[in-house]
Amino acid sequence: MIYKVLYQELPDEVPVRERTKSLYVEAESERQVRKLLSDRKLNIEHIQSLDETHLEYEKQSEDFVVEKA
Repeated sequence: MIYKVLYQELPDEVPVRERTKSLYVEAESERQVRKLLSDRKLNIEHIQSLDETHLEYEKQSEDFVVEKA
């Protein structure tokens, strides 16, 4: 399954919408996504599993790159 992770790069600051970034991770569960990203200094706001329709939409972005767990 592909997950979209919304995050802030600065873990010690209050999240600001304009600084929110996203990345895509292929994993079996949200827990596995969190474990994969635990070594990075990210302030994770939300992890969303993508259904086929949403995934096709996201693939249209030039920034779409999937990381594997």
